[in-house]
Amino acid sequence: MRPQMATTYLGLPLSGPLIVSAIPPTGRIDALLEMEAAGASAVVLPSLFEEEVLSEEGRLSELMSTGEDFAEFTGAPLPDLEQPEFGAARFVRLVRAAKEQLKIPVIASLNATRPGSWQRYAKELADAGADALELNLYTMAADPRIGSADIELSHLAAIEAVKIAVDIPLSVKLSPYYSAMSKFASLAVDAGADGLVLFNRFYAPDIDLERLTLLARADLSEPDDQRIVLRWLGILRGQLPEVSLAATSGVHSGAEVIKAMLVGADVACTASAVLRRGPEAITLMLAEVETWLAAHEYESVTQLRGSMSAASVPDASIYERVHYQNVLHSGNYA
Repeated sequence: MRPQMATTYLGLPLSGPLIVSAIPPTGRIDALLEMEAAGASAVVLPSLFEEEVLSEEGRLSELMSTGEDFAEFTGAPLPDLEQPEFGAARFVRLVRAAKEQLKIPVIASLNATRPGSWQRYAKELADAGADALELNLYTMAADPRIGSADIELSHLAAIEAVKIAVDIPLSVKLSPYYSAMSKFASLAVDAGADGLVLFNRFYAPDIDLERLTLLARADLSEPDDQRIVLRWLGILRGQLPEVSLAATSGVHSGAEVIKAMLVGADVACTASAVLRRGPEAITLMLAEVETWLAAHEYESVTQLRGSMSAASVPDASIYERVHYQNVLHSGNYA
């Protein structure tokens, strides 16, 4: 008998444990259909970044105001802010199109910068038909006048504001850099988060030594990047037993999906694997999970959930810093 692969995330029934994270291909309907056919149980659409939206609308506004000074501009076809190619309307249209074409849940993603914007954009995405909303708390705290408490309070305020504005499930994508992860995770849930996604990836600059220029480069994840995710999933599962948890970063094979669920995830999210190998990576990962479950006599993938979390194992100290010296002296290096 084949193991059951169905699971639940944010209260949504899913056909399997693998979701595609927000990546450029999830912004195209043809690519989304391929991901669904390959076995993805849900998709996260590209994040609506407020800075990008404001930049697009600002450029269009400048174009229109400049054109008023030229007679020939009057009869020229003008782009319309209401058209999907510009501003937030582009993301709203994508949600609607995805819902029309896909059978699997569609999760919208949002990163805003101003208190009122979180609510406004969240409501637009929810009204477009998104099954759930992922708040992408991507903040670079480079201003020396702003402390960690300020950042955390602004994030909690955003969660509270969005929860009031929408009636769809809400997940929060966290970075690994909060000074007290367990406390902030608990506060995020109290503020209205139905689920937590661990962890966001912050892209850092590189340097071209020949040209002596800074480079903006997106380095894709590797399987070892999952280690910190496993630690915090394992710790948080026992502390927040009723909260949906998703693992992201470093999910490249069925092994990473299995590990994530063993320590407490409800689902695993993949991005880099799909960017490198295409939708077929999804099919392969799911086949690997199913094969492993059958070989180890599991009846369903949900049996894995949290069975090796800090709350479930006899000795949870390996999740903690106490093992730092032991590992260094053991010679057990990867």
